[in-house]
Amino acid sequence: MTTLGAVYLPYLPPERLRAVAQAADEAGLEELWLWEDCFLEGGVASMSAALAWTERLRVGIGLLPVPLRNVAVAAMEVATLDRLFPGRALVGIGHGVQDWMGQVGVRAESPVTLLREYGTALRALLAGERVTTKGRYVSLDGVALDWPPPARPPLFVGAVGPRSLRLAGELGDGTLLSGGTPPDEVRRARALVDEGRARRAEGADDPHQIVVSVHAAIGPDAAERLEAERVKWGMTRSRSGA
Repeated sequence: MTTLGAVYLPYLPPERLRAVAQAADEAGLEELWLWEDCFLEGGVASMSAALAWTERLRVGIGLLPVPLRNVAVAAMEVATLDRLFPGRALVGIGHGVQDWMGQVGVRAESPVTLLREYGTALRALLAGERVTTKGRYVSLDGVALDWPPPARPPLFVGAVGPRSLRLAGELGDGTLLSGGTPPDEVRRARALVDEGRARRAEGADDPHQIVVSVHAAIGPDAAERLEAERVKWGMTRSRSGA
C-alpha cells in the first residue's frame, strides 16, 4: 500500500509551517514529514504545532538524532504527543549526521551500538514497561512512564548502510530512507530490512513501512528547478555508511 505525503524542509522559516500543514490537511494528504536538521527547527516543537493546527493529518519527524536526547526524555515527548493526538504522531530516530553530532560534543564511537540500545529502551518505555539497563551508552534504573501511550506507537528508524538497515528491520515498525533514494537502492534497502525483521523474536510478519521522499516540481520551469534540486542534493553520489 502506498501512502502519499509531503515534506516540510527545515530550511523554510518556522512561521511558514502553519500554512503548509493546513494546506496539506485540506488537500487530503495522509502525512506531513518534518526534518530536524542541525541547527534549524526543533522537531518536537514543530510536530506538536503542526498536529494542533490540523484535524486528520499524520505528522512525522524524520528524524530525532539519538545522541542529542536522553532516551527517557524522548519517551516522555513521544508518549505525550501520542496521547494528545492519538495515532497521528509518527516518530523516527536515527544516528544523526556525524559531523553535526561532533559539533555539539555527542558523537558516538559506535553509532550502531547507540541506536540499538536506544531503540530497544525506547520501545520498552513506550510499551509501558519499567526498564533497567546498563549499556555502553544507555543506562536506566527502574524507569517507567507515568503516562505511557494506551498502545505503543510505531517507531521508525532512519538508516542508510547495511548494518543500520538490518537494525531498522529488527527494531523498527518502519524505515526512513534518504530523500531521493533511487528505486534500485530502495529494493536493496528493503531486502536488508527484511533480513533484520527475520531476526525478531516476534512480529517479523507485521507490516513494515518504508518511507522515502522523492523530488517533485510543478508549474513553469519545473524541469529546470527539479534538475537544480537534484544537483543541490547530490543525488548522483553513491551512498555508504553504517
